[in-house]
Amino acid sequence: MTAHVTITALDGGDMPAYRADPAGTPRGAIVVIQEIFGINAGIRRKCDTLAEAGYLAVAPDLFWRITPGIELDPDIAPEMDRALSLMGEFDQDGGVRDIEAAIRYARAESGKKVGAVGYCLGGRLAYMTAARTDVDASVGYYAVGIDGLLGEKHAIARPLLLHIAGADGFVDAATQRAMHEGLDDHPRVTLHDYAGEDHGFATEFGKRRSDVAAELADERTAAFFAEHIG
Repeated sequence: MTAHVTITALDGGDMPAYRADPAGTPRGAIVVIQEIFGINAGIRRKCDTLAEAGYLAVAPDLFWRITPGIELDPDIAPEMDRALSLMGEFDQDGGVRDIEAAIRYARAESGKKVGAVGYCLGGRLAYMTAARTDVDASVGYYAVGIDGLLGEKHAIARPLLLHIAGADGFVDAATQRAMHEGLDDHPRVTLHDYAGEDHGFATEFGKRRSDVAAELADERTAAFFAEHIG
């Protein structure tokens, strides 16, 4: 079952979200953190797949303070340009607070542990969520700019899994090296590299998807959540 719901933000505003419920009692809950393209068909499909696996899945519309309800397609050049512009407007610190509100909502609704999974900008936010909230476990796919957030790694107290695209057009080799140098010895962080894969390889739809790498990363994510969420 799916629905569009409203989550009370920490500052009292009404944040829209997409919700997908499992057929039975949830084994846990997962907050799905969007890319720069809004809560589009791909993110909704991520939620639906998690619900099929038994989780309550919630995707908050993190652009609700800028342009609520926007859905963009990265394969359409003007829409990609619009998405990049929105990323520049987006308050990431405020976004983490909105994710925290979604975590509280998911925990109250499920009565179980709550994980988070994010993609692109959402991957970066998943890292920030791991460092700044009480989320039980987090996963980031092709997270951008993690080298600039390594000063927060001491605050990561619960498991974090990062999937790194080896040929990422937005995360260069030097940044990837910095991620490994900064996080390989962290007891709560696991990094997986996908050689030759570009940014967005695990998208549900469109030209960016790489089936083999996406399936491997998603299998690892499923095992990670089964271990740490339920």
